[in-house]
Amino acid sequence: METATMKTAMEFLGPDPLTGAEGTRGVHWLRREDGDRLWLILDKQGESANTIDEAVLRELDMQLSRIEDEDWRAVILRSAKPSGFCHGADIAMFRDLEGSAELRRLVDEANAVIDRLAALRATTVAVVHGPCLGGGLELALACDRIVARDDATMGLPEVLLGLHPGLGGTARLTHRIQPLEAMKLMLTGRTVKARKAKSLGIADAVVPERNVANAVDAAVAGKLPRKEGGLVGGAMSLKLARKALARQMRGETAKRVPERHYPAPYALIDLWEKHGGSVADMLDAERESFVRLLPQQTTQNLVRVFFLRERLKANGKGRSGVSHVHVVGAGTMGADIGSWCALRGMRVTIEDPDRKSLARAVKSAHKLFDRKLKASADAVAAKDRFVPDTHGLGVRSADLVIEAAPERVDLKRRIYARIEEEARPDAILATNTSSLDMNELAEGLSRPAQFVGIHFFNPVSRLELVEVVRHDGTGDDAFGTAQKFVGDISRLPLPVKASPGFLVNRALMPYLGEALLMLDEGEQPERIDAAAEDFGMPMGPIELADQVGLDICVAVADSLARDLDKPLPPMPQWLRDKVAAGDLGKKTGRGIYEYGSDGKPKKDRVASPPDAAMTDRLVLPMVNTVAAALDEGVVEDADSADAAMIFATGFAPFRGGPMHYARLRGFEETASVLELLEEALGDRFTPAAWWGKAT
Repeated sequence: METATMKTAMEFLGPDPLTGAEGTRGVHWLRREDGDRLWLILDKQGESANTIDEAVLRELDMQLSRIEDEDWRAVILRSAKPSGFCHGADIAMFRDLEGSAELRRLVDEANAVIDRLAALRATTVAVVHGPCLGGGLELALACDRIVARDDATMGLPEVLLGLHPGLGGTARLTHRIQPLEAMKLMLTGRTVKARKAKSLGIADAVVPERNVANAVDAAVAGKLPRKEGGLVGGAMSLKLARKALARQMRGETAKRVPERHYPAPYALIDLWEKHGGSVADMLDAERESFVRLLPQQTTQNLVRVFFLRERLKANGKGRSGVSHVHVVGAGTMGADIGSWCALRGMRVTIEDPDRKSLARAVKSAHKLFDRKLKASADAVAAKDRFVPDTHGLGVRSADLVIEAAPERVDLKRRIYARIEEEARPDAILATNTSSLDMNELAEGLSRPAQFVGIHFFNPVSRLELVEVVRHDGTGDDAFGTAQKFVGDISRLPLPVKASPGFLVNRALMPYLGEALLMLDEGEQPERIDAAAEDFGMPMGPIELADQVGLDICVAVADSLARDLDKPLPPMPQWLRDKVAAGDLGKKTGRGIYEYGSDGKPKKDRVASPPDAAMTDRLVLPMVNTVAAALDEGVVEDADSADAAMIFATGFAPFRGGPMHYARLRGFEETASVLELLEEALGDRFTPAAWWGKAT
């Protein structure tokens, strides 16, 4: 142990969180004595953010053992990390456990530490800032009072990993605040900001950093009253009331996710319905339920998805240095790219010679800012950062220029020639093309090393993946900066090699094309969609084609058919006729489906349940195309490909990605089914060479 020079209480609670040099240091915890108060400060070594793992809990247990033999009026928990209080349990500690006995031991030991904190005689206060999530919030909930700094965010997002809270969170939150509000938070995995957390009763005070000391004084003196659950909360102690509400919760949950694919929310509802009348009973039952859920394939696949996300985030680690983005083209994609960049703090100039297009872009951007930032100073600042630019003057000072013009090589080349004349010599030029040959686009550029693809997906505000595309002459600096820029705007960068359709569109089109061909054969569109949705896709391929735009589908399919050696399902003539007639899908109110004023498709009842053969015919072409892209080196590895398809297309997350699905099904069986489909339907199903090399 090492003792450093002590700070006074007011110095400790200064404008910045403690940096981790004060007090008696263990490995992950600092102990600071302050009169009749003891501060326990979490500072996980070697990490920029706090997470809870076995080592953190073991050291906390040692501290609590010592505290139980001492006489403190208050024990106060805080984080030394500027990044936040605690981001949750380290999911890695639940991987590769050998059997349920080891898992149960780990869960019991972890809960024993949290229970020990909750049972301390001293008043316990958690002072939280920034993210206070998952196991971090469960740690705070074990304290008597929670003081939140005004930048705190709180939530229990375990359901997104196929779990529910496992460190006492289900019991403590449902008995701390109104149970229905607690269940909503846990069932959705939603996070709430500090003031909302206070209105719910999670936080007992919300203050700026300068007032944290006073709030802690009030908490220790018993002057921070706890918000009670009220009459509704009291009624939830009755089992009949919980049973009725649990039935409603199951119905609402079933509208979002089926139990067979996502058991965790249903397990949480069962837990509360059966044991919600008693904190002690619910704590015990929570552990049993958590141990049952964790080894299930769905949970393991969703945990895998978490790590896939972290891997993509790592591609964009570090600051890009980009602060001014100039977007050429104020169509749907250009406007969405520009508005998202402005939302994330970039200065954006958006160029288009058509003033009406610019006006629509500004209107769309302001709508996004108002939805995300509400009526706040931040929304006003975002609107100020989004600047329409009729004459393209912003190109001269931009760090990054993103071209989002129509998919015509000649048009793009004219734009590039002007940009290279007017832009700074060190500026990066990027294209958002979804289907054109990057090497062809790079021909004639004076600075090809600074030319990259930055391919966003529609809608930009919802789809996190961005393909960062390297043509044969892209320089390492530009390629790295582009990935960091994607990280700067809170998107997930996937490095890919220039090739027809890159990865995602190339893999998506066989799936959409096969669905359209089945429709051409007389299959009911609703049944086709049902086959994909039963597999776990967020929407069926027919509805997806309408959403993407039938004109886009035809254009991308034609481009891929021209540039790829492998045959694709032919686009039916009736589809081309629809496009010619202006029936382009959701954006025109009519495509394959008709759309109501609510933007939803008008669908008939499914005539008969889809079968496994229909699902294979839809899904396996996508899987096979990903395998072909891997064989060609378009994407680095199968994990990267899985991440791309999950975060760009919504490929059933609980299956872990297309290649992980094939691995679990068996590579040999997957290739065999493709061979049967090839025999029955043609060489578009010919198995990729990758299957013969896969291990």
